[in-house]
Amino acid sequence: MVNCDHYSYRVTWSVEDSEFVGLCAEYPSLSYLDEDRYAAIEGITNLVKDIVADLEANGEKVPEPIAERSYSGKFQVRIPPELHRKLAIEAAEENVSLNRYVSHKLAS
Repeated sequence: MVNCDHYSYRVTWSVEDSEFVGLCAEYPSLSYLDEDRYAAIEGITNLVKDIVADLEANGEKVPEPIAERSYSGKFQVRIPPELHRKLAIEAAEENVSLNRYVSHKLAS
């Protein structure tokens, strides 16, 4: 059973709707609009709880919260050879490994 409070929620302003929109990263197709930011987060949270209850009742797969997933700390990215060369040169100039250099660039 999934704890819905562990999902990744956020609230942002929607210019086109002139309201706050509540979102959940694990359910990108869901949103909840409200003129009050706190009502928007409460709305999306309740909506996700309803969806999870429905999925569980029907024996369907429920997404695991991002916060509870395990990460290895590595992923592969394909880049053009010219960019690879440029990054390798910059890393060498900083006297660090390419991995450390790119990790630092991603973090900033």
